[in-house]
Amino acid sequence: IVQAAAPDDKKSKLFDIFILTLIFLNVLAVVLSTVNALARKFHAYFFYFEVFSVAVFTLEYLARIWSCVADPRYRHPLWGRIRFARSFLAMVDLLAILPFYLPYVVVDLRFVRIFRLLRIFVLAKAAKYVSSLRLFANVFKSKRQELALASFIMLLVLIFTSSLIFMFETSVQPEKFPDIPSTMWWAIATLTTVGYGDVYPITPVGKLLGSISAILGIGLFALPAGILCSGFLEELQQLRLRKEKRCPYCGNSIQSEESKP
Repeated sequence: IVQAAAPDDKKSKLFDIFILTLIFLNVLAVVLSTVNALARKFHAYFFYFEVFSVAVFTLEYLARIWSCVADPRYRHPLWGRIRFARSFLAMVDLLAILPFYLPYVVVDLRFVRIFRLLRIFVLAKAAKYVSSLRLFANVFKSKRQELALASFIMLLVLIFTSSLIFMFETSVQPEKFPDIPSTMWWAIATLTTVGYGDVYPITPVGKLLGSISAILGIGLFALPAGILCSGFLEELQQLRLRKEKRCPYCGNSIQSEESKP
């Protein structure tokens, strides 16, 4: 039941729906608990809901560790469970419950409570229950080289723009453009949006560079969007062909062994 649901396994599906619902309710509780008025008024409710959720997630985590030996990759009763516990999703499961126990294990270390913010990691648990979310991972994996190239180009433009703005603005605005790293913050804001009001170039060359940076930002950030869009279209096409039992290369129908004469 605790493993990923099979198409005909109703119990696993119900369990997945329950876990997903609890995950998103936890995320909602984390968000609402940051509102002081709600936190004071419903403090007890938030606490008891957290206790209930952590209990469920803890039992789920232990059940997955115990039952992972059913998977051939983790068949060894000891090392298989250790290998499973070191997997990414298992570590996410652990991070989702560990912050609740830390304040009670470590005494008089109030700063440890900051780890309770890691409860937001329960959102990442949802990825293994919703098969459609795997589409995102497949797209990023297939387009990682193109995205890396686009990111490298943006980094070059960022450094180049920051250096030029620093050269022309630091003499007239030394407090706002004191060095290139500080100027890079202005360049990031300009490339991603339209800048911000308290820091902006005032020299003619600086204004020209700022205008060029704003225009370049539109094109540069449209580039990764186009790459991801094409990746999604390709992945959806592959899914459609697989469902129709067609070859992903030629598009011809693939006959099963039983249908062949």
